Amino acid sequence: MNTAAKLSAYGVALALVAGGAWVAGTAVGPFAGAAGLPGGEDAGHGDAHSGTVAEAAQTDEPGGLASSRGGYTLTPISTTLTTGTTQPFSFRILGPDGAPVTGYDVEHEKRMHLIVVRRDTAGFQHIHPELGADGTWTVPLALPQAGSYRVFADFKPTGGNATTLGVDVAAAGDFTPVEYQPSRVANVDGYQVRLDGELAPGRSSKVTLTVTKDGREVTDLQPYLGAYGHLVALRGGDLAYLHVHPDGEPDDGRTTPGPTVTFFAQVPSAGTYRLFLDFLHQGKVRTAEFTVATAGVPATAPSAAPSPTQPPAADDGHGGHG
Repeated sequence: MNTAAKLSAYGVALALVAGGAWVAGTAVGPFAGAAGLPGGEDAGHGDAHSGTVAEAAQTDEPGGLASSRGGYTLTPISTTLTTGTTQPFSFRILGPDGAPVTGYDVEHEKRMHLIVVRRDTAGFQHIHPELGADGTWTVPLALPQAGSYRVFADFKPTGGNATTLGVDVAAAGDFTPVEYQPSRVANVDGYQVRLDGELAPGRSSKVTLTVTKDGREVTDLQPYLGAYGHLVALRGGDLAYLHVHPDGEPDDGRTTPGPTVTFFAQVPSAGTYRLFLDFLHQGKVRTAEFTVATAGVPATAPSAAPSPTQPPAADDGHGGHG
């Protein structure tokens, strides 16, 4: 089968997954901003910055569904990648004037958060590119498997609003789509992470992640990007994006370094969501993955995963960090 046919077959398979296997909400509402949540920054909670009030005011479309919004456009240098090797991935953010943006605010210790995930939500990576003087961002990227990938650029241009843009890139080759059972317990590198709490569309929801290792509570999590954990939620079917930071922060006098990390998240609609928790322990970042339906939605899909341990994004289970 030639490359075009393979990619076409992938599109058909993905359409079947999105249309049948995932229980996705069809009503799309705006993400609530951090200031609008009981757990917003003004109250000392972590922000859901892809759903800030400023960005929601631009459009009622959730973050990451468009490659252009609010005058900013995500433009990859190339949309074709090769599997099985580490290669530079480069892109620019074009501003309202059509020129590459060169000024960015630091958000959670980085000026750019880049999320790369295959369209079936396998191979999740949270990485941090470096900015060149000409406005080109570049990061080493390894894709272990073929397929169509969604790239999310999460940033705040200086003088502008926090924005999340998304674009598809393709890695040619044979592949088998991964389907996931609803799951609230993740196993990664000897760690077990349990998710408690319910996602309620349209309002703030408290979810708590508890980290143990070899049956013992982990009470010495290390700060990563200014927090004890980072949570990304992707809606099944269209990969609408939400990036949430936890309640409290290291050295604030009230937040302990485990075993629990608490988040306040507001998802835009009913449906099934894939959740990815990044946490740092013993000098290594790991990612725990979950599949959770919103309250009131039957957990009937996705179907069985290959094993309780989700497939790693790369050798370190996270895909690298800038």
